[in-house]
Amino acid sequence: MAQKLYILRSYRVLCLVLCLSSEAVADGTVIDKVYHPYVQPLERELELRSSIERDSAKTAAETQVYRLGYGQSLNDYWFAEGYLIGQQQQDNSLRLQAFELEALWQLTEQGEYWADWGMLFELEKARSQNIMEFSSALLIEKEWGRWTGTANLHAIYEFGEEINNEFETALATQLRYRYQRSFEPALELYKGQNTLGLGPVVTGTVLLGDRRQLYWEAGAILGLDSDTADQTYRLLLEYEF
Repeated sequence: MAQKLYILRSYRVLCLVLCLSSEAVADGTVIDKVYHPYVQPLERELELRSSIERDSAKTAAETQVYRLGYGQSLNDYWFAEGYLIGQQQQDNSLRLQAFELEALWQLTEQGEYWADWGMLFELEKARSQNIMEFSSALLIEKEWGRWTGTANLHAIYEFGEEINNEFETALATQLRYRYQRSFEPALELYKGQNTLGLGPVVTGTVLLGDRRQLYWEAGAILGLDSDTADQTYRLLLEYEF
């Protein structure tokens, strides 16, 4: 536990320094998903995630990205998942653009400290270009009565032969009201160099019996500056078994 707390403190200092730097912030959209710092033992899941950006200021007024993933817990503290990432082309066909591996590490037990802590590691490889992206994120979650606040602080490194290597940071937050298991309204905020978005999200879980359930999220994030798409619609479906 002492080692976990040392890593946690070091990462908090690193993220604070980076977030205060005007040069080290994400240069692309960071509107995607807010992660929670928990691992459920013996869990497996199939995930479908999509985002649709609409921007009247761009020639290509709509961008659609899809992720299909399979994941499972490795033990009580680690969860691993792999994704295929596709993007809709101008002829409306769907093309495989990239591959991604992801690992979530639950650092603390739920309720052990004033907040719950975890870390996320991601490695993405473009399919047809020599471009890769490695990122890690500190995951923080705190409950107040029926309210839950979650923050993801990302540190990202992009590298490859076809781009300029660069270091970036990003922030994603969620404030959720636990009305009932099947319906939990929330508000999400995303911040990056070319992203500043805020909007409502609704989440819920449908129990299917025998350790099976369907978790869903749907949201509409509105751009708050000229660099962000006017609207970003996101949908997530997870079949957990």
